[in-house]
Amino acid sequence: MTRQPIGLTDLLAVVDDPQAIADLRSYFQPDLPEGVAPHYSGSRFEFIGGGGDRSEMANQITLDDLVAVTLLEVHVPGDVALQLLEGSLGPDIARHLEQIPTDVSISDPAAVQLFDTSSHARVAWDLLEEPYGMGWVITNKLLARKRPRLIPVYDRVVRCAYGRPAGLWNWLAGMYAEDAGVLSDRLLAVRDAAGLSPHITPLRVLDVIVWMRHGPHHMLSRCAGRL
Repeated sequence: MTRQPIGLTDLLAVVDDPQAIADLRSYFQPDLPEGVAPHYSGSRFEFIGGGGDRSEMANQITLDDLVAVTLLEVHVPGDVALQLLEGSLGPDIARHLEQIPTDVSISDPAAVQLFDTSSHARVAWDLLEEPYGMGWVITNKLLARKRPRLIPVYDRVVRCAYGRPAGLWNWLAGMYAEDAGVLSDRLLAVRDAAGLSPHITPLRVLDVIVWMRHGPHHMLSRCAGRL
C-alpha cells in the first residue's frame, strides 16, 4: 500500500514533544553508573571500540563494527564477515570508504553529491547488500557505524514511521535542508536537554526518537504506518 511520507511539520512535532526527551534519557541512560549494563544495548552502538569513524579505522570494517551492529539486534552473516575481514569484500569496501569523508553530515549540502546514484556510498551499499543474508537493514546499520554523521540507522520500524519514503537517504537529506535546517537545530536542542553526550549525532538522536515513539505501535497488527 502506497503511503504519503511524513512531512517536516509532523516530524518536528515529534522531536519537540517532551516525550522525546524522556525517550532519549530512557534509551541512552546518561546517568548510568560505569560498569552497569544498559537496558538498551543499542545505546552503545556508536561508542563500543572507540567508534567506527575514528581516524585509524574509519576506512575498514573491523571486528568492533561487526560487534556494534549486534547491539542493534542484527548480525552480519558469518560468511560475509569472513569476506569483510579476510577476503576481497573488505578491501573493496575500504576503497569506497576512503572516498566518503567522515566530517560531512546529512544536513550538509555536500551530502547530495555523496548520495548520488553512482557515488561511493551507493556502491558500497550495493556491495554489502548483495551477499545473501545481508539485506538493507544490516547494510544500513553497518554503514551508519562507519559514517554516523551521514548515514542513518534504518530499520523496518523507522521506515514505517516515516511512511516508507522512496530513497530514504535523499528524502531525509531533504528534511534536514528544509526551512533553513531547523530539524538539525531542534535535534541538537533536544539532545542537550536530555543531557546526552555530544558524540551522539543529531542523525542518531532522530533515529532513537522515532524508533522509541513508533516501536510499540509498529508491533500492533493494525499499525497506522506513520508517526
